[in-house]
Formats: sequence, C-alpha cells, structure tokens
Amino acid sequence: MMSTATAEAFPDLPEVKRRDWTIIGVVGIAHAMSHFFQLILPTLYISLAAEYGYDYVQLGSLVSAFFLVSCLGQASSGFVVDRIGGAPVLHFGLACFALSAVLIGASTGYVTLLIAAVIGGIGNSVFHPVDYSILNQRVSPRRLGHAFSAHGLTGNLGWALTPVFMSTIIYLADWRVAAFSAAVLIGAVLWLTWLARRLLAGPTQRVQAREDQDEEQASGSASAGGKGSSVLATLSELVSQPALWGAFLFFAFTSIAFSAVQNYTIPLMGEVYGIDKVLAGTTLSGYMLAAAAGMVLGGFLVGANPRTELTVAAALVASGLTLVFLAMGWLPPYGAVALVGVAGFCSGVAAPSRDMLIRRVTPKKAVGTVYGLVYSGMDVGASLGPVLFGLMLDAGLRQGPWFGAGAAFAVSAFLAIWVARTAAKRKEGLA
Repeated sequence: MMSTATAEAFPDLPEVKRRDWTIIGVVGIAHAMSHFFQLILPTLYISLAAEYGYDYVQLGSLVSAFFLVSCLGQASSGFVVDRIGGAPVLHFGLACFALSAVLIGASTGYVTLLIAAVIGGIGNSVFHPVDYSILNQRVSPRRLGHAFSAHGLTGNLGWALTPVFMSTIIYLADWRVAAFSAAVLIGAVLWLTWLARRLLAGPTQRVQAREDQDEEQASGSASAGGKGSSVLATLSELVSQPALWGAFLFFAFTSIAFSAVQNYTIPLMGEVYGIDKVLAGTTLSGYMLAAAAGMVLGGFLVGANPRTELTVAAALVASGLTLVFLAMGWLPPYGAVALVGVAGFCSGVAAPSRDMLIRRVTPKKAVGTVYGLVYSGMDVGASLGPVLFGLMLDAGLRQGPWFGAGAAFAVSAFLAIWVARTAAKRKEGLA
C-alpha cells in the first residue's frame, strides 16, 4: 500500500471524494448483483420441484454446475482483467447474468436450466478479479479500506435481496415471472455500469503514484504477476506459497458451509420447523442482513485486534455451533428464525478480518490474477456443497446440511490460524 506521506501529498479535494464514492457505489451495486444471482436457483427449488418433479440432487447439481464453471472461469478471468481492464469484463459478466435469468424463465426442462446455470457461472466468474482490480486502481488510498468494507456489505445485501424479491414475485405471479423480473433488474444495473464506464477504467494519478512506489519497494513475492510477468511465472510464484493455497482451502470450506445455508435453509425451515416458504425466504434474507450487520462490527474489530485470524476463527466457530444447535430442532419456529440471524451475524463478523488476513498473504502485484485464483476456492466449495447436502436430504438426513455447515466452519477456523502462522514464518524467512 501507499505510504502515509505519499498519500498526503495529494489534496483530498471534494471532487476526489465524490469520484471515489461514486466508483465504490457502482462497483458495490454490481457486486450485489453477483450475489443476488447466486441465490436465484436455490430460491426456485420448491417451484422447480413442483413444476418438473426434480429431487434435491438434481436441483443441487444445477447450482454445482454454476459454481464449477465459475471456479474454472474465475481462475482464468483474473489474467484477462489484468490485461484489458475491469470495466469491459464487468459488463460481460452482468450480460451473462441477464441472459441466464431469461433462459431460466423460459426453460422447458433440465437441459435449458443447465445451460442457464453454465452461462450464469461464466458471468459469476469475473466479479472478484474485476471488483478488486477496479477498487485498487481507481479509489484513492484514503478510502480503500472503506471500499473493501462496502464491497463486502453490498454482497451480503445482494444475497438478502434475492429470497424476498423472488418469493414475493412468485407469490404474486409465478416463478417464471420472478426469473424474468430478475433479468430486468440485472439489465438495469448493466446499464448503470455502462454509463459509469469511464469512471471504472484506468488508474488515477494518485493510484498510479501508489503503484510506482510499490514497484520500487517490492521484493520477493511482491513482484509476482506484474504486467510484464508471464502467466507461467505468476503461477510458479503462487504455487511456491503454501499460505495462498491455505487461503484457497479456507474459502472452499467456508463456501461449503455457506452453500448449506443458502441452498437449503428455505426447505429445511419448512421440514424441520414447519415454516412456510415465504417466511423461510424471509429468514434467509434475515441471515444475509444479519451478516451485513456483523460486518460493521467486524470492521471495528480489525483495528482493535491485529491478529485477525483469531477473530475469524472465533466468529466462524460461533456461527457453526449456532447452526448445529439449529439442526437439533429443539426451538419453536420463531426462535429458529432468530437463531438463523445469529448465525448470519457471527459469520459476518469474520468477513473484514478475513479480507485483511488474505491481504497479508497476497502478493501486491497482479491483483486480478491473485484474487481470481484464491477466491476461486469459493466456487469449488459452492460447487461441491449443493450436491453433497442434496444427497444427505434425499437419504433422509434432513438436518444434514446444517450439521455439515457447522463442521465446515470449524475446518475454516483451523485453516485461518494455519494460514496466518504460515505467512508469518514465510515473512521471517524473507527478512
């Protein structure tokens, strides 16, 4: 990051503040759409099962296909972002979402839905490399921390919007209208990013100065993946850093846990606690909103506790234990609704500290490449989870997804501590 002295060399003019917050807002809204789209198919499980007679394995396989394609695309899209810039790739991703939603609404069977899932997965693959690249290049150093915080918050708000948006339209019309309405919403955001395309393209003078200073000071892993580096050299550098692959696994296991909540909370709230699908959808939205609130608290904890891995581990263990208790089925319905929110809040507390932990082990150059590779762990977990937990449900283990989520959060907590220790040892070795 840019030093304080260099940052202060540039006056923080009102127009700079407006530009920064406009960029943060546009990127945040686009990021919200990526999370919004991730839950479209899960919110349609009950409707698709009624329409076509699909079981949970078939339904979960659609989501697995979505995230498997996203994983493969995310690992490679970072290289594209580093070479042509984030704005055009962002437009491409949103266009894929809109097309996928139209195909879902017009579907006639499983093949159409699978094609829609694949196209949606291609669109989803670009967002982490794009978002972090644009924010790092276009936002002034003073507000980069706020940018990352807003990025996480808008993602959770996108997740929170989907169940309410889809369930309400399904209730008022039907699931096809809900899918077409999602396409219209995503299309509106695509138009917004097109209007803001000049703001999203190219580094500013302040950010360029920061990058120049970083380049002068960089050594070892800090030089990996610059624009002059080859793809092979970048990959070789990443493979040599166990902490980065630990971070990859960390995201994979947290994503497995999240997939249990995202994909199966709606049907489980009905089967375990007798809650109708509209209230169950609202409960899932409540989880996401509570997670967003947890991120606010988590942002303060980042500054209060420099050992961010401990915050991550404690918050994830608390969330996992809450889900295990929820799976026991001992609570009254509205108590279960509240406990889902508690689980979301705890997982949200971990997010800012998690992002700071990942930055500690990420080379400073090739932001798109590195984030694309490390964050693709999310898609690996999200592609495995739905089928694994769908098999549990079809086998009669109706609380299995919540128990599985608790176990996955526990593994993630261990990995967070391991990543921090491995990164510290590497830093000592380079010193």
